[in-house]
Amino acid sequence: MQPHEHRREEGSVDLDRFVAQLGFPLDPFQRRAIDALVQGRSVLVAAPTGAGKTVVGEFACHDALTRGGKAFYTTPIKALSNQKYRDLVTRYGPDRVGLLTGDRSVNGNAPVVVMTTEVLRNMIYESSRTLLELRHVVLDEVHYLADRSRGAVWEEVIVQLPASVQIASLSATVSNAEEFGQWLDEVRSAGGPGGAGEGCELVLEESRPVPLRHHYFVNDRIYDTFRAGRKGGASREHRERASQALAGVPNPDVIMLERRARQRNRVSNKGRRQAPSVRLRWPSRPEVVEELASRSWLPAILFVFSRKGCEDAVEQLHRAGVRLTSGEERTEIAAVIDTLLGDLPDADLQVLDFAGFRARALDGIAAHHAGMVPAFKECVEVLFQRGLLKVVAATETLALGINMPARTVVLERLEKWNGESHVLLTPGEYTQLTGRAGRRGIDRVGHAVVLHQRDLDFRTVASLVGTRTYPLRSSFEPSYNMAVNLLRRHDLGEAEELLGASFAQFEADQRVAAKSRRLVELEEGLDGYARHLECEYGDWAAYWALRRELSRREKAEARARKDAVEQALRAGIAGLAPGDVLHLPWAGKRGLVAVVGVHLTRKGTPIAQIVTDERALTKVGPRELDRVPEPVERIRLPGSGNPRQQDYRRDIAGRLRALDPPWLPPEQTPNAPGDEGGPAADRGPSEEVLELRHRLREHPCHRCPDRTEHERWQHRADGLLEEADQLRAEVRRTTGSLVRHLHRILAVLTELGYVDATPAPTAEGLRLAGIYSEVDLLVAESLRRGLLDELDPAELAGIAALLVYEPRGGEPSTRVVLPTFALEETTESILDLADELRARERAAGLRSTLRELDGGFVAAAYRWAAGADLDQALGTLEITGGDFVRNIKQIADLVGQLRAVGDRELSAVAARCVDELRRGIVEA
Repeated sequence: MQPHEHRREEGSVDLDRFVAQLGFPLDPFQRRAIDALVQGRSVLVAAPTGAGKTVVGEFACHDALTRGGKAFYTTPIKALSNQKYRDLVTRYGPDRVGLLTGDRSVNGNAPVVVMTTEVLRNMIYESSRTLLELRHVVLDEVHYLADRSRGAVWEEVIVQLPASVQIASLSATVSNAEEFGQWLDEVRSAGGPGGAGEGCELVLEESRPVPLRHHYFVNDRIYDTFRAGRKGGASREHRERASQALAGVPNPDVIMLERRARQRNRVSNKGRRQAPSVRLRWPSRPEVVEELASRSWLPAILFVFSRKGCEDAVEQLHRAGVRLTSGEERTEIAAVIDTLLGDLPDADLQVLDFAGFRARALDGIAAHHAGMVPAFKECVEVLFQRGLLKVVAATETLALGINMPARTVVLERLEKWNGESHVLLTPGEYTQLTGRAGRRGIDRVGHAVVLHQRDLDFRTVASLVGTRTYPLRSSFEPSYNMAVNLLRRHDLGEAEELLGASFAQFEADQRVAAKSRRLVELEEGLDGYARHLECEYGDWAAYWALRRELSRREKAEARARKDAVEQALRAGIAGLAPGDVLHLPWAGKRGLVAVVGVHLTRKGTPIAQIVTDERALTKVGPRELDRVPEPVERIRLPGSGNPRQQDYRRDIAGRLRALDPPWLPPEQTPNAPGDEGGPAADRGPSEEVLELRHRLREHPCHRCPDRTEHERWQHRADGLLEEADQLRAEVRRTTGSLVRHLHRILAVLTELGYVDATPAPTAEGLRLAGIYSEVDLLVAESLRRGLLDELDPAELAGIAALLVYEPRGGEPSTRVVLPTFALEETTESILDLADELRARERAAGLRSTLRELDGGFVAAAYRWAAGADLDQALGTLEITGGDFVRNIKQIADLVGQLRAVGDRELSAVAARCVDELRRGIVEA
């Protein structure tokens, strides 16, 4: 019997046991994926949210427990890890399941361990003994590898896991699943970097187990977003597909409603102007909940794209008297809350408005967002999963894997703030959010309701709802920590091979292949043009080369003349002084203006502020002038007031009217803005240009009667040549781009002594290998230069806050006050070091990713580590309890790394610091 046949026979027995434990039959796509695992292959499962793809991951855990070995179940966020840990403990018991996250370690040697993906990546680099006998790795939410800041971790894991390990990758539906699956198959096959693998099978499922109907809520009515068109409109199947946005047309009733609301200047039969016959109104939150309750569409998740908006929503519902629970449910809710939150300190609960949270939850209403402390969020999740909460107002973070399915999802807005501006949701984001609607085994259908969008027309909304294209794109890029870790386990050639095996390079190679095919097409096209580019009068190629050189010289000289004029105008404006009188014929009545000030714009352009003889205050810059401004007179400006005051300008205008404009000969009359002439036209073409023009006219091809036809074909050929040159440049940039980036990183590391000439990590490089941070090199250099020595535990927490804290919204903190002199000195030294490292990166040709450091959380971290309670630690800092807890956990994580890589003294200080940080509400 062949090994794979024996494996399949064993697997079928395991599968029967597994299905018996589930209590429901497998869907066809689940069975295909599990069959692939039974045959020893890895698998990529791409399916909609709620389709049940986690069943495949759970089988991998079951297989490890049944046949021996280990299974690691990885997730992108700690909350999802904690939830999956609870689920697996319920099924298999606490002795057989472990949990490893950045801040929790429970039974790490168990046969099934749930962990964040970063923990597994760190294990691989550390060659952890925990990896021995590893049989399965589940990568839940694997599409997270598109995340800019953390996505590289997934590719590091996939590329470096031993070939003997089977990977079950679970992904939301993406439009390039075939491409992603092809890469996984290459990486996990015998030809991949691990060698001897069985490849990866793609299992693609596009249908939802619970159909999702899409709606639009405007004024007092909920409309279907799509309606069946004329073709097949009478078919029940077609109408159902339209309700799921799989067919049909945007609802004509809503389009007509919008059209009537936009009508302006309507005139009645009596000739009176009338307002629009319809006004579109955004339904209030109490109205929305009342309508959903009347349709039996609760429980619902109300997505609001701001933390404050979530809190405002539940408070508004509470004030409106919305009560959605029975007496029995209120008693059960109170018991759950008291059990889960009863052990937290009373002082901290008061700061977190526990009383308000409890009162709203008793009514069946709660918020869920990253600004809440984890204990409160977990309480909301438990209550919602038990069906006790009926409405949860949540930010989009809830859509990431957390098991909180609802009957209905409501989207208040389809635009969200991305840190720079409000942008429309992508189709992938819309699908992820609405995927929470429809509970398998409970609901016959799920509902996605979009509220009236004031700033978006309905056709745009329908287009977003009906779009099914959302590709997965790699965000992989080597970092300093990755570089030394790769060289710790591999030589340079192997490290380059691993980078070449990444999905990022796979995508780049696919683009190169497409561009190479296009280059072949262009070359064939150029061959076809060749016969039209021959002239019987002479050498057409030489003639055209003259034409191109002449055109290049003429453009260069025109640019140089324009730049010279620009510089002269800038210098002239910058040299003006208040009180100078200029003659600008296009300004005022007689063209006399007085300069009242000169300032520079943000881009350094000088602008003169002037007052005309008509008392107008205006500005003059290089764009408004075509000659260098020369004062024709000077006047004394008023001794008090400013140009914004009418009396001040009246005084100046009177003094200007007392002056006579200068007389200029007609040929010297200044031109109005935009007229031709002035200094730009003073200089003619150079001798080189005149010589090229002469040679062109003397060339035999210049007299060819078919010259116009030749030129037409030549312009077409030039377009193809330009596109071909651009494609070749892009191919050169793309080919081996990650390897070039690695070599630039190694140049910086070698210069600083982290890597030797081999290249291999030095002792300092091994220390850097243990620092997993966005600012890894800055942390390592701070250690190497002794900047963290002599700090006490609370001060070390403050400096760690400086290194990890990023203010929400990207706005830098203002009025930062540091509690101790040591913190001030160390902060200043680290800021100087950051500037030095950025300069080194620029010199090596690297785009610096070292963000600007912010000291806004330093004092709060210092106070918390010094023993303050939550209220004292926050002080005047405007930050939510959840943000505080998350920041403290990140700080504790970095300090824990310092404990592992620092010398004896620093390790002792860091250990005490971690103990002080991990207490109270942070550990709840």
